[in-house]
Amino acid sequence: MMEKDSKIYVAGHQGMVGSAIVRELKRQGYDNIITRTHKELDLCRQEQVETFFREEKPEYVFLAAAKVGGIVANSQALADFMYDNMILEMNVIHSAWKNGCKKLEFLGSSCIYPRMAPQPMKESCLLTSELEKTNEAYALAKISGLKYCEYLNRQYGTDYISVMPTNLYGPNDNYHPEHSHVLPALIRRFHEAKETGDKSVTCWGDGSPLREFLYVEDLANLCVFLMNNYSGNETVNAGTGKEISIKELTKLVAKIIGYTGDILWDTSRPNGTPRKLLDVSKATALGWTYKTELEDGIRLAYKDFLSNPMRAER
Repeated sequence: MMEKDSKIYVAGHQGMVGSAIVRELKRQGYDNIITRTHKELDLCRQEQVETFFREEKPEYVFLAAAKVGGIVANSQALADFMYDNMILEMNVIHSAWKNGCKKLEFLGSSCIYPRMAPQPMKESCLLTSELEKTNEAYALAKISGLKYCEYLNRQYGTDYISVMPTNLYGPNDNYHPEHSHVLPALIRRFHEAKETGDKSVTCWGDGSPLREFLYVEDLANLCVFLMNNYSGNETVNAGTGKEISIKELTKLVAKIIGYTGDILWDTSRPNGTPRKLLDVSKATALGWTYKTELEDGIRLAYKDFLSNPMRAER
């Protein structure tokens, strides 16, 4: 159990997840939080990471730093995604262990599960069949981080845990036109179409894939909850247990933004995995459930988008 004055390091505090974890920790009265910008500490540099841990000796670590992106970014930069994520997580987890960190929480992603895993996906389906090719490199890196935590627990008796979030959205998201995930990308597309008066918006695929979305503030709440209430080698799924088709999602985003044109589908573009729903019964059994419904969350995300500097990038 973290004390209110425990020294807590949040890696990746400027990203969507890391910043939400920092806000949640502060909300709950934790005031000894340490962070470093990428400029101050490059997590891909082993020597820098070792020095940081040796000097700061954090008691608890939330590892939310990662190189992330959507379908395009993932499939074009396979080697970069694998190398950066692998090096970064190994450096942090290893240095945390070397410097007596009491507990570390590693954040993965639901893309670690097999492409055709039985739905909803239980934590135990990990490594039972092949991965989705478009983000295999990222998934392999994340699986390695999760497994390294498990192996340290087994070999050295550490208390390192991992959490696997479904698709996330919310404050501080990435709205880059090419490198964003589906929900922020749709928010941007429909907003711009409304601004310029476009008669129609064309989306990728046929709209049939089913997706689950978790508001990032809810994830942060779960992350702090797990740090205080969970120990174990198996990961914990973070989601809502509810899904929506991409087609329905586009209609919902258009409605919230007030875009009234037509929505068209480019079926020459990839759909991605047909269905990705997490089984969230493990988190529920531990005593945690999400709070923010999708429509409310998208309204909050759109409000954030309107004040987000990323919006200006083209």
